[in-house]
Amino acid sequence: MQIQTTYTPTIKAVEEAVATLKGVATETPLLKNYIYSEKFKANVFLKREDLQQVRSYKIRGAYNKINSISEEDRRNGIICASAGNHAQGVAFACKKLKIHGTIVMPSPTPKQKVEQVKMFGGDYVDIELTGDTFDDAYKLAKHVCDTLGKTFVHPFDDEKIIEGQATVGLEVINQSSEFIDYVFVPVGGGGLASGLSSVFKQLSPNTKIIGVEPEGAPSMKTSILENKNVKLDKIDKFIDGAAVQQVGNLTLNICKENLDAMITVPEGKVCQTILDLYNKEAIVVEPAGALTIAALDFYTEEIRGKNVVCVISGSNNDITRTAEIKERALLYSQLKHYFIIRFPQRAGALKEFVIDVLGKNDDITYFEYSKKTSRENGPAVVGIEIEKREDLTPLIRRMKERNFYGEYLNDKPNLFEFLV
Repeated sequence: MQIQTTYTPTIKAVEEAVATLKGVATETPLLKNYIYSEKFKANVFLKREDLQQVRSYKIRGAYNKINSISEEDRRNGIICASAGNHAQGVAFACKKLKIHGTIVMPSPTPKQKVEQVKMFGGDYVDIELTGDTFDDAYKLAKHVCDTLGKTFVHPFDDEKIIEGQATVGLEVINQSSEFIDYVFVPVGGGGLASGLSSVFKQLSPNTKIIGVEPEGAPSMKTSILENKNVKLDKIDKFIDGAAVQQVGNLTLNICKENLDAMITVPEGKVCQTILDLYNKEAIVVEPAGALTIAALDFYTEEIRGKNVVCVISGSNNDITRTAEIKERALLYSQLKHYFIIRFPQRAGALKEFVIDVLGKNDDITYFEYSKKTSRENGPAVVGIEIEKREDLTPLIRRMKERNFYGEYLNDKPNLFEFLV
């Protein structure tokens, strides 16, 4: 059975959202990026939603939705579930409109994001932390909503939310003086992709819209391929701004009809892009904010000579994640490798390993040794950073020649996660 689109935001509705957001959401710049334009031999423009006051596009949909509810519903208050950016948008809207809101977040939500929500909402919001995942927060929020009669502000599957996010697309079209060949848009629950793609299909139908998801959370791609709304059993939550187990019904219908392609990008590739943006551009983005730029490498030939827009969705990155971001980037680039090394239990074994086995530019970045006095060899988990990926094969050869080699861990995820 074919999925039929039951709702599409009209240009009139999006223009009304623009009027509603005047003085609330920033008209973010559309800036040509010379480094990526040169790299891909294209005109690459970045739509800088990371420059919003709440540091993501989420303020658009949240404010548009909350502003639309009746006076009676305003008195009853609103409630939402969020892992971060939607919560900040809702909090900002509550304080601006003087409406009381309850924001339910998963217990592991980084303290930085919780503090941001408190700051934006002030006395107008209460924060409830519950469960381990967004789904846990969602269930509690819906229960409270049904019990107390509050208005639920969905993070993506709502017409007013979609119309608010659609203003990003309208801005891009108005800001561009030339025809846009490609737009790359990040996809989590699908609110931004639904709104933006609807505007382009009506005003610039020949522009190709490419949705980009994390490889570890391909809920939209899977649902489009299977022609039904699929809830994934397990996801990698690292790219938290775009990692959802299930997309919306409205957003699935719209994205299925409007997106020209739906692709996934490895989390490690996204991490490398985050580091590149910071080191080369002094731009700080969250993992979801780097998705669209990371996707360009998979479209090198298609975008050559074209006008390309990448939506940078947000910059709510927690500095405490920097070490993990670097680690994932190195693993993806095949420059960081973990081994079980079997050291002979004799004096000088470690010195021999460092001098005769490691290459001159290899660096030990992780070392955990467990001495077993009843064995000839003591195992150690060792992380080694190499200069070029081609250095791995000779490194392993030298380990084997001198009887140090035990096990290569990078391609054994279960053992890797247990030991490292």
